This record gives sequence, C-alpha cells and structure tokens, in this order.
Amino acid sequence: MNSERVAAVRSVGVATGLAFSILLGGCAVGPRYSRPQAPSALEYKETPPNWKQAQPADQVVRGKWWEIFQDPQLNALEEQVSISNQNLKAAEAQFQQARALVRLNRADLYPTVTAGISASRNRLSLNGPRTGAVSNYTDLVLPADVTYEADVWGRVQRTVEAARANAQASAADLESVSLSVHAELAVDYFQLRTLDAEEQLLRDTVTAFQRALELTENRYKGGVASAVDVAQAQTQLETTRAQAVDIMVQRQQFEHAIAVLIGQPTSTFSIPASPWNTAPPPIPPGLPSDLLERRPDVASAERHMAAANAQIGVARSAYFPQIILSATAGFESGLISKWLDGPSSFAAAGISGLVTVFDVGRRRAASEQARAAYDQSVANYRQAVLTSFQEVEDNLAALRILEDEAGTQTVAVNAAERSLALSNNRYRGGVVTYLEVITAQSTALSNERVAVDILRRRMTATVLLIKALGGGWNASSLPTVSSKVNPPASGSQ
Repeated sequence: MNSERVAAVRSVGVATGLAFSILLGGCAVGPRYSRPQAPSALEYKETPPNWKQAQPADQVVRGKWWEIFQDPQLNALEEQVSISNQNLKAAEAQFQQARALVRLNRADLYPTVTAGISASRNRLSLNGPRTGAVSNYTDLVLPADVTYEADVWGRVQRTVEAARANAQASAADLESVSLSVHAELAVDYFQLRTLDAEEQLLRDTVTAFQRALELTENRYKGGVASAVDVAQAQTQLETTRAQAVDIMVQRQQFEHAIAVLIGQPTSTFSIPASPWNTAPPPIPPGLPSDLLERRPDVASAERHMAAANAQIGVARSAYFPQIILSATAGFESGLISKWLDGPSSFAAAGISGLVTVFDVGRRRAASEQARAAYDQSVANYRQAVLTSFQEVEDNLAALRILEDEAGTQTVAVNAAERSLALSNNRYRGGVVTYLEVITAQSTALSNERVAVDILRRRMTATVLLIKALGGGWNASSLPTVSSKVNPPASGSQ
C-alpha cells in the first residue's frame, strides 16, 4: 500500500473518530416534555347512586362494546362498519402517512451513501496552458460518497420525536373516528328500532280506532248516535293512520344513513322492522381520573402537545452550527485493465460547519412561533379534557332524569288507558258523547308516544355515554417506538 493511500485511509479514520466524538458529546436542545396539569375531579357529579368504586368500569365495555345490548342485528352491522366504512378507511390511510413520516425523519439519523460510475474520453487543447500534456486521455471513475449531518444539537432527534408523537396522535384520531362511527351507527339503529315501536303502536291504535268507528256506525244506524259521532270517529281514525304512514319518512332516512355507515348503496340495503321495547343496560362511569386515559381524542390532543414541544427544540437548534461529515473513496484510472488495481484507489474525508450569522430575526420568529404553537396545544388539550367531562356528565344526567321520567310516564300511560276504557264504557251506556271518547283516545295515544320517545332518548344517551367514556379504549394501546408504530386495530378498543 503506497504512502498516499495510507494517508487517505488515516484521514478517513480521523474523521470517523471525530464524528463519534461529536455524537457522544451531542445533546438535544429544547425543553424536556412533561404532561401539564389538566382539570379533574374526584368523582362525577352525576355518578349513579348504586354504583360502587369497587365495581370496575372495564366490566361494562371492553372491545366490542355494542354487544352489551345483546342485539344480533346490531352486532352484524357494527362488524361491517370496521370493514367497509369509508371515513374509517380515510383515517387509517392518514395514520399510514404519519407512520411513514416517522421512518422518513428517522432516516436522517444515519449517513447517506451514494455510489456511481463515470467514464469519459477527453481531448485537451494543444494551445492550452498545460504545455506538453497529453492531449487525449480516458478517465474512468468508480466513486462512493458518504455524507452525514452530525445531530450534535438534537435537531434530527427532536424532529423524529415530533413525527413519532404526531403518528401516535394520528393513531388516536383513527380510534376517535372508529368510536364515533360505531356510536353513530348504534344511535341510528336505536332511532330506527324505536320508530318501529312507535309505528307498531300507531298500527295497533289504528286497529282499535277502526273497531271504535264500527261501533259508532252501528250505534248511528240504530239511532243511538249522531252523524257527528261517526264523523269524529272517522277523523280520529284517518289522522292516526296518517301519523303511522309519516313515521316511515324518518325510518327510511335512518335506514339510508346506516347503509352509508356500513359502506353499502342505499338502494340495495334494508332492515326488517323489529320494535325495540327494552330498557338500556346500566353503564358505570368509573372515575374522572381514568377518563384521561380512556378517551382517544384526549390522547390525540396530548400527543399533539408532545409534538409541539419537540418542535421548540427543532427551532432552537437553528441557533447552533450545522456539522456535516463527508467521505469519498473509489477507483480512478485511464485504463480499464487497471481500473480496480490498488494504485488506482483514492480516498478523502472531511468535516465542515455552517452557522447562520444574520437572518433578520428569522430564527427568533421561528422559536416564538413554536412556543406559541405549544401554548395553543396545551389549551386545546385542557379544553378536550373539559369537554370530555362535560359529555360524561351530560349523558349521566340525561340517563338519571330520563329513568325517573320513564317511571312517571308509565304511570301516566296506565292512567290514560284506564280513562279511555271508562270513557268507552260510558259511551256505550249512552252517558256521554263521543267527544269524551276522542279526548281519552288522544290523551292515551299521546302518552304512549311520549313513553316511546323517552325510551329512544334513553338508548341514545346510553350510546353517547359509552362514547364519552371512550368505548373501552385505553391510551396504553397507542403505538410505541418498540412496536415500530404499528397501526391500531380499527373498530376495536
């Protein structure tokens, strides 16, 4: 090995040693992230009185939370959401982008190696400054170049940290979309089923009113009732029949909404009528302190906050020199037969530093922008926490009040039915006119429809409470570095 090559190899070794020294002595600038304090409480204001802390919330909803309603049709529809919903697919694609961005930024932690080959035939001017030089020659070069930006100040590290946090936020956003879509389907489904119950109520009422009209017509033919009674009975019958038909407008709309949620054309999808008359199951809310780990939207806000904190370090690293390490080696020869011989080898290594001396306040503005973005993310996080507590309290209050209202309404329905039975008996006995019967019919039907509407609102509040509690999801399922940011299982919490 000749002395020139030995010197070149030594220079490469010195540059490599210097690079490792720089890396070992480097540090990441910027604030170290820690989650700021968020509003919390010891317990919910609307905690059910029969719920005990010893009853863990994870006994209620975990994984496929919709199965607690024990409805096979609902279970089948929810399974299709995880497969065919387009909003869910879009959110999953967005997460895949964020995951790829982590790998893209992580690549900057390693050197970039390029290799190439070139061959040229050159003719020099005989009248040029190189008098006596060979005028024609061939140049064959086989180089390999290595460049590396030493992450002395942690710019790349902070960039990777921000990308990783954003990817985790995207994973939480995917879970939020999944939870929202599954909850929306459940709400639409119970709206449809309670409309079936209301339609059945109206159809049964139409049948009862048809018998009442027949009775009135017979009494009119016997000279006991007047034509006014017949007209009133017929009006009541047709009005109720029209109400039963009108129910179908809303039902079709909910059926179409469900078709879109499961990714099917509305023209090819239908759900057979099946009235819902079952009260919702109890949903223990757990403790407020657990909510921060159970809501994917809160987790997303927290991860965005971590990413914004890392961006402060990226902005601050601009104040320090940029250190570039480079090395090149290869073979160069004028003859192809000697191209790869030892004497044809060459090598070089170097280090350079670049620092911005004057930028008219650009770096300061970038640092201020990063700090303000972090402050914004902190405010968004705390607002997300407050909103999550509000949603839980809202639906706990709704369930508590609606349960009391349902009990009272049941008493009202029973009283209205007794009043209707008494009015019918009094009319048959000729004691009262048919106007009293119509009034009793209207009151009974109105109270029965209110009872169905209360059930509809209770089912909706139950689904929304499950959604507000996170649907059994937990922040521990967010992808981590060790799992290489694997995508979450859409539709499962």
